[in-house]
Amino acid sequence: MKAPRTSERAVLVLMTAGIVAVAASILSPSFQLSAEALRLCLQLSIAAIGASLFLFALFIRRIADDHRQIAESEQRFRRAMEDSAIGVAIVGLDGRIVQTNPAFATMLGYSRAEIETLTFFQITHPDDQQLGRETMVALKEGKIDSFHFEKRYLKKDGTPVWAQLAGSVIREEETGRPLYLVSQIEDIDARKQAEARIAEAETRWNFALTSAGQGVWSLDMRKGGTTYSETWVRMLGYDDGELDGDPDRWLTMIHPDDRERVAEADRAHLADETAFFEAEFRMRHKDGHWVWILDRGKAIERDGEGRLIRAIGSLTDITERKEAEERLKVSAAMLADEKERLRVTLQSIGDAVICTDAANRITFMNPVAEKLTGVAAGEALGKALSHVYWAVDEETGQRIGLTRPSAGDRQHCDQNTRAVLVRRDDTRCSIRQVVSPIMNDRNEFCGLVIVFQDFTDARALQRQLAHAAAHDALTGLANRSSFMRTMEKLVDQCRLNGGEHQFMFVDLDHFKAVNDTGGHAAGDALLKRVADAIRNVLGPEDIVARLGGDEFAVILKASAAAPALIAARSVIDAIRNLNFSWDGRPHSIGASIGLAAIRAGCGEVDEIIARADAACYAAKAAGRGCVSAAPDQGPKEGVTSLPLAAAS
Repeated sequence: MKAPRTSERAVLVLMTAGIVAVAASILSPSFQLSAEALRLCLQLSIAAIGASLFLFALFIRRIADDHRQIAESEQRFRRAMEDSAIGVAIVGLDGRIVQTNPAFATMLGYSRAEIETLTFFQITHPDDQQLGRETMVALKEGKIDSFHFEKRYLKKDGTPVWAQLAGSVIREEETGRPLYLVSQIEDIDARKQAEARIAEAETRWNFALTSAGQGVWSLDMRKGGTTYSETWVRMLGYDDGELDGDPDRWLTMIHPDDRERVAEADRAHLADETAFFEAEFRMRHKDGHWVWILDRGKAIERDGEGRLIRAIGSLTDITERKEAEERLKVSAAMLADEKERLRVTLQSIGDAVICTDAANRITFMNPVAEKLTGVAAGEALGKALSHVYWAVDEETGQRIGLTRPSAGDRQHCDQNTRAVLVRRDDTRCSIRQVVSPIMNDRNEFCGLVIVFQDFTDARALQRQLAHAAAHDALTGLANRSSFMRTMEKLVDQCRLNGGEHQFMFVDLDHFKAVNDTGGHAAGDALLKRVADAIRNVLGPEDIVARLGGDEFAVILKASAAAPALIAARSVIDAIRNLNFSWDGRPHSIGASIGLAAIRAGCGEVDEIIARADAACYAAKAAGRGCVSAAPDQGPKEGVTSLPLAAAS
């Protein structure tokens, strides 16, 4: 733009000179100029005006040419921007998107009108916004004129998309002040996802190799030798990189007895006589002992003459396997004798034993198994296991399936202490069973061994002991310890899920007189009658317990205060109407009851029982034979809780 300004100044100078000349010619009489001087002034003014007009015409043409060039340049830029397959955006220094092309709008799922109402920060992933801000600051401060980086945008539906940005700042020509940014945005999301998948696959591969204890070697003749993975060198006691280089060094580390065989296998593969290389051999550990190695490898690149360029392979420490194989060889000679001893043992032990093959057909039964199943071994051999042995779950009655274990599960066993054996005549007995798979040295499933015992008597005793541990021996009601566990569970449930129950503390009135006059036998008989009376007037969901002596406890499930008072009244009436006699002498007793709510905010179990106990004492103080309800620990919203009493 400097040329137009220079032309403009020249035109102004010439026009000024012409005007001055004309003015001089007009004013010449005042200055008494000669005719010759006047003519000269007029000629000069006319020449100056003519020159200025000529230059002005040139100036106008120059401006028109500049406008045309700018329009053409703008048209080319617009067409390039509109037709570009890569996103293009013009961005203000405040981050506002001034103009964009269809490719960028489509990339983010917006229309052009929509995206041009946003800022770059609104469509940038939160984790990448700082990168954009730092770039914008550097551009404003003149530290950089262009930028190139990768970041994530957010599509209209909120999903992120990776993009590569390249752009520059447009500055004012004279001052250098930044005006706006022009950015090119390329969608690289597919490439990023592919890179992530490759990285994930490589991580899994390396992790799998390390977890399996496998080393990897790579031969590249272009790079001058062999490299070994960290797992490989650690397997032999070396440091990472210590064995890299010489491609033939590994052969010198092989046991002399194995070297010739391994060298021949290596030569055959190098000569392309075999599809891959595989060998088992011993290699010397750095500390001198021998390690058994399984080496597998394959050539992956050869030159035009068939010579090896690149190969890759893996090495596995199989020392333990080799030692196990050696032990198996030693024990093989003893196997026949051991098998006979085992057969004799199984015939003579007290447990029942059934063996099957892989198809679940019976291959062995000892005499105890014959007795418990009711089927003779001669009849059972070769038959399906279900023909002889049918076990069901004691609780559900569902059959307990005996199936082969999952692949590689050598230690699988199924122990069920609550099974029931159903015999062919439909008689039953409780059993304790252990089922174990038979796996061969190739980890192949060969059958099952089922060991079981008659557990009928033990199971009955177990049930008796479990019942005795949770119930009062005299009344058959729940005892104090089991009742307290039930209370604790209900209190926890109320805290978590809400709901309300009522706790009833029952203390007999005048019971001591029965003990004093009739003795403990009379008292025990009366307590049994009281337990039955309480149980009979309550619902099947309610829980009744004897806490000790003549104290009883009741949990009224899902009950509010008013129904609880009615239930307590029924208990008092039932106990009062027992009509108990001992040795021909009638005895009359009663009961006093304290009620306390069980719900969220009512405190711990001991606090609830203490409130009910205090309410019971209040009932006794009120004349016995009545009910008193303890005030709530934490009243419900909108309800006033007051002590309640019902007179006898």
